[in-house]
This record gives sequence, C-alpha cells and structure tokens, in this order.
Amino acid sequence: MSTPALVRPPQPLAAHAADGHPALTPMAFVQAIVQAYADRGMPADGALNKAQIAPQSVADDSARITAMQMEALSDAAMRELDDEALGWFGRRLPWGSYGMLARASISSGSLGLALARWCRHHGLLADDIALSLQTQGETAELVITEQRSLGAMREFCLVSVLRNIHGLASWMIDARLPLLQAQFPFAPPAHADVYPVLFPVAGPAGVVFDAAQASLRFDARHLALPLARDEAALQQMLQRALPLTVRPYRRERLLAQRVRRLLIADAQCLHTAATLAELLHLSARSLHRQLKEEGTSLQALKDTVRRARALALLHRTSQPIKRVALACGFVSEKSFMRAFRQWTGDTPAQYRRRSNALPD
Repeated sequence: MSTPALVRPPQPLAAHAADGHPALTPMAFVQAIVQAYADRGMPADGALNKAQIAPQSVADDSARITAMQMEALSDAAMRELDDEALGWFGRRLPWGSYGMLARASISSGSLGLALARWCRHHGLLADDIALSLQTQGETAELVITEQRSLGAMREFCLVSVLRNIHGLASWMIDARLPLLQAQFPFAPPAHADVYPVLFPVAGPAGVVFDAAQASLRFDARHLALPLARDEAALQQMLQRALPLTVRPYRRERLLAQRVRRLLIADAQCLHTAATLAELLHLSARSLHRQLKEEGTSLQALKDTVRRARALALLHRTSQPIKRVALACGFVSEKSFMRAFRQWTGDTPAQYRRRSNALPD
C-alpha cells in the first residue's frame, strides 16, 4: 500500500447555489444515489427535482450542490427506495432503521457506552461492514471494517456512515465531538478538498487517505461524557435527523433545550421558575416569555421530563409507586397517579405490567 496521503483544510470554496448557500457537496455523492435508483430499476427524476438538481448536471464530476440540496435528495431517496443505506449494502435498511439504533443507545450512561451499543447493533442490520469502538491510551477510534466489497458505493458508504455516527455523537453530548484524525482506505478523490469540511479535524494529523481502514480518532476522555439528551429529545430529533449527517453539528441555543437539560439534571424536578431563571441569568418573567415564543412552557417541559423519568423507572426498576412519584418530584402518590393517567391513559401499575411483558 502506498504511503497515506494527508489533506490539509482547504481554502473556502467559491461555488454557491442560487439560494446563496455554499455548494460544497461533490456530485459524486449524487451519482451514487442515482446509481441506487438504477440498481432498483427506478427513475431518480422525482428526487432530483425535489432537490432542485438538474438531471443533466449529474454527469458533471466537477459540479457541487449545497447541504440543503443533499438533505432534500437523501430524504426523498430514502423514502422512495425505502432504504436508509441508499444502496450501500446487500440488503435494504428500511425507513426508521437508524432511528432504532439511536433509540437503543439513548439510555446509555455515557457517550462511550452509547457508541459501543450503536456499533454493536449496526451489525444486526447489515453485515457488509463491521463497526467497532477501540481505545489505545488517550485516543479513541471508531473503525469500519469492510467485510465484503462495497463496489461503486464504497466512498459514499464509508463517508456517510462516519458522518452519521459523528453527527449522532455530537448531538448526544450537544457539542461537536472534536476529531483528531479522519482516515479513509482509498486514494484522494478529485473532490478531496471537501473532506476537511466534512470532517473538521482539530489535531495536526488532518484527513488521511490510503489508510488501512476508515476511521475517526478523538480524545478518549470524551467517552466518559454523560449524554445531554433524553428519549423525548430523541423523538423530536428523529423527525428531522438528516442534518446530523449532512451538516456540521451546531450546538443548540434554544432556551427550551437549556431548560430541559437543567430539569433532567435536577434529580427530583424541584427547580422553580426563579431557580431556573437565576441559573440562566434571566428574570423569571423573561424565562416564561421566551419559552412561550418558542412554543412551549416551563410546565410542559417539566411534564416531559417527569414523564420520561417515570416511564424509565417503572420499566427498569421495581421501586414502589410511591418512591417513583417522589423521584419525579410529586408530593404525593395520588397526584402522581393522576398526572400519569393524563400522560398515558394508564395507571403506573398498568403501565409497568404491560412494559415488563414486552421484550427489551
């Protein structure tokens, strides 16, 4: 194998779409999606139209599209092909497959456990590749092992899988996971200049081609970070998850998300508007006003957090109902039961019996 090729961050690309957004995504990725349609004997014209990509431009290897166009194209293709893998693997991954992986990881106590679960469960969906989380000293590495030929889909598959897991990891801790190095087992493509944009690397190692395997390296200390998300946040994210793969992660600044995280960290949901406002450097009046502008309220956020905590405790522990009520911030078992019935239509005991009867 030749010596690995190192790519440094490029100068900003000048190409822009008509809407003013930078056109950075290489046409090679569009060509891969069009090929997935061809392999299924289906026309890609509808998806290209939704993404405002002229069919005649697909053959132009030098052309670029915006992240918004890539998001629209991927969304349309995943739904029409019913394949979230977009033709990478020997079998389709039906719509919702990657959401299922995220659900299996969201209850983890740390980022390291969440990533390990994601890698392990991915193997249940597709055996064309194997993902693993490895640590050596102070460095952690997410590695893709190719177990059969990916053919013409190789680059698009490896890039997309690593973008997916990096985006999800960043979302889970609500901060872009800093990368030390990104490696790819193929020669630098004609559009290699976009790789440092797709995989921003903080360390000097940069993006490396002609490597042994595709991988992302980062500081192993990040594996101990607790997740900043809960199941309610996951449900909301899954309604529009593609930006995690298509665009660089940006930390959310919505006040509702900040309030939700403070409530989750509060073991018994005892925070009041006054205590939250003080932590957020706001007045209580401003807190209520800004939450209303975001379409929610402090009570609604409290109910969401309490409900998620109650469901988890009832399903995963055998604690008495009274103790669950106290853990969720209710002053009495009666008030908890009344609220729980409003949330779910069941009593806590009914929910526990039904949830425990279902397989994990």
